[in-house]
Amino acid sequence: MLTDEEAAALTALDEDSLTRTLLELISVPSVTGTPAESELQHQLAGRLEWLGMDTDLWQIDLPDLRTAPGYPGTEAPRDEAWGLVGTTPDGGDGPTLILQGHVDVVPPGDPTAWNGDPFVPRVTGDLVHGRGACDMKAGLAAHLAALAAIRTAGIRLRGRVAAHFVVGEEDGGLGAFATLRRGHLGDACVIAEPTASTLITANAGALTFRIAVPGKAAHGSSRDQGVSAVDAYLPLHKALTALETERNRAPDPLLAEYPIPYALSVGTVRAGDWASSVPDLLVAEGRLGVRLDEDPADARAALEDHVARACAADPWLRDHPATVTWPGGQFASGRLPEGHPLPDVVRDAYADATGRPRPRRRGAAYGSDLRHYTGAGIPTLQYGPGDIAVAHSDREHVSLRETAEAARTLILTVLRTVGTK
Repeated sequence: MLTDEEAAALTALDEDSLTRTLLELISVPSVTGTPAESELQHQLAGRLEWLGMDTDLWQIDLPDLRTAPGYPGTEAPRDEAWGLVGTTPDGGDGPTLILQGHVDVVPPGDPTAWNGDPFVPRVTGDLVHGRGACDMKAGLAAHLAALAAIRTAGIRLRGRVAAHFVVGEEDGGLGAFATLRRGHLGDACVIAEPTASTLITANAGALTFRIAVPGKAAHGSSRDQGVSAVDAYLPLHKALTALETERNRAPDPLLAEYPIPYALSVGTVRAGDWASSVPDLLVAEGRLGVRLDEDPADARAALEDHVARACAADPWLRDHPATVTWPGGQFASGRLPEGHPLPDVVRDAYADATGRPRPRRRGAAYGSDLRHYTGAGIPTLQYGPGDIAVAHSDREHVSLRETAEAARTLILTVLRTVGTK
């Protein structure tokens, strides 16, 4: 049964405003590391101020952050980054609930693959199409709509709500890292990543690796006088395949539904500089899945060991071994502590807001900001509109109905977590 305050807040949800907000957010091409990422942070700061929240908008000191212990690394070059936190001024002795979301999106890829400009949102029936629609502009819009509804209903909170809007999630999570390092903490956190009507309570991790494989240059007509780095790489690729198989035996039950919970994928391979020359260098880059509760250092050691053993077994590589380095984003795994009440609060809120059964819990095979918050001792889960299956693709879209349901679920989650006066 809903309390009078809960019913009033749900009634106050403005779905038309929610839709407008979503379309406006998608229209900002906030690709990771671009000026538009900073532009959106400033726009969102204005929205939080309009909601009457105490707003902290600050320029992140990137040189200082890069030398901090635990810095998560990045993939995209950037000259600036902005942090943004808005906190409700209400509150007394109640807890603080963090509503977190990232403002950055991945590049749209081939523009001809889209039906129109990927940053001009297109509405077809219940669906909104565009880059960032589900990952995760819809989650940001749901956060804002939930906060607006509670304010419109005139509800005074016993605790506080803190909106953490962060940059750089897609390439390592420097925004979340900087926000927590600035001292913005809480008692629990909900990240509105797309979860397809489920709760994500654990994330696997992902580490970017680079393998440089040496060869010996020669003219292509005399290739027997050289050693192709492409040929030298082949036994290493076989070793990586074997490593993936080994690491995916008996996965954690939260990830057992995935065919490959801890994927090892080689994303780029570059070799040679001339078609008629034997290539003397190949560079392969990819991502290594990190198992739940695994120290990233142990995951790195496992890959380095497999590469070293493959080199030792190869006549060329034995004396000219490949080198492994770890550039770019480094996502550790993370999970919400077992037995914490937050999942039940959100599951009950979803059931009461939608009239449907309580959502199931599961893990996710990808990395996210969840591990930053759980690593800081803040129990965290992911729940939000959309399906990760269409994220990062030219099919990206989100349901308006699902986005509104997420906003209603967040309203009840806030009221039942921080309490009312």
